[in-house]
Amino acid sequence: MDHYKILGVHMSASKEEIKQAFRKLAMEFHPDKHSQSPKSLKESATVKFKQLSEAYETLIDDRKRADYNLRKNAYGPRQNQNKRYDYHYGSGGHSYRDPYANRYSGSARRGGGFVRFEMGLRYLTTKSFLLNATLFSILLGGMYIIDASGKALWKMQNTGKSFEETMESIEKAKASKDNSD
Repeated sequence: MDHYKILGVHMSASKEEIKQAFRKLAMEFHPDKHSQSPKSLKESATVKFKQLSEAYETLIDDRKRADYNLRKNAYGPRQNQNKRYDYHYGSGGHSYRDPYANRYSGSARRGGGFVRFEMGLRYLTTKSFLLNATLFSILLGGMYIIDASGKALWKMQNTGKSFEETMESIEKAKASKDNSD
């Protein structure tokens, strides 16, 4: 499904043009307008309205639009367009299945390495990854601080001997005690 074709606008359309196109088509295909229509017309209008809504939501948001344009340009025309969406009537929305998920598994496909690199970079900048990386860094830093403070305490309490030397002397004392028993 091409969002630009759905709304009838060009790729270089401004936000105002997108908004006007959406309003015009939304009035035409709004489900309330077709409440008295035959069931098949009502259902097709509902599907069309949901497609219009998704296209509008994608193209009006700069970040989503850039992502959509990148994917659209990287993969060209798509096949099996009808399998991209699951509409849940009555829930007020739909869930989006990533139509590109199976396209990242091979460098021979269009976009190849650059797209995989870019998608990897996007993953590395997601909130969940950044939160996990921050937590890991905090834990690693905490372990280092505990280790360094333990060594500092050891040196303050046990001047002259290192921890390793002390452990060797303890082992020797245990061995001599075992031999004497």
